[in-house]
Amino acid sequence: MAHVITDGCIACGTCIGECPVEAISEGEKYSIDPEKCIDCGSCAAACPTESIVEG
Repeated sequence: MAHVITDGCIACGTCIGECPVEAISEGEKYSIDPEKCIDCGSCAAACPTESIVEG
């Protein structure tokens, strides 16, 4: 199951560089495309606010 970004996201951008399949989109709140996400967890490990969780 793909990871999701919760409301705790501060849009810092740390996760974007960690995603090997470029599934994360920028915005006021970032989002993860579930069709691209390979559930590797790299983004969740990098998130300083622990706002990325398994969906």
